[in-house]
Amino acid sequence: MATIFVARSASLGKWASDVGLGKHIYKVGVTDEPVKPLVAAGWAGETDWQLVKSQPVDGASEAAVFEQLARKVKVVDPKYYPRIKNTSGLYKVDPVNVENHILVTRVLADTTDPATVKLKPADFAVYLIHNALR
Repeated sequence: MATIFVARSASLGKWASDVGLGKHIYKVGVTDEPVKPLVAAGWAGETDWQLVKSQPVDGASEAAVFEQLARKVKVVDPKYYPRIKNTSGLYKVDPVNVENHILVTRVLADTTDPATVKLKPADFAVYLIHNALR
């Protein structure tokens, strides 16, 4: 069974912020291998990647996930940034979209006060996985 995962690198986020991309850069991927060793190996020349969230998924290919996710989230094109070394699956996530996703989910579930939202990396991961599997 395949697993979809979301990972982040603090140093890549700092670099992305310096070049104008913003600090909310996440790596999304689909693999049949164990996820933790794959994330520990790193991408884009960085070794401080941390797994934010993973979820088992049936019948999803990485190409299909990338295509679906590109409809809602901006893809970081590795051709324009030599530092990321042809790493596919990097996405620039707008915090406003994540906050709106959380607010709508809370209102529809009618669970808590929709006015208080403090974003965490796990919230970004849930947003990315939700949009990738739609």
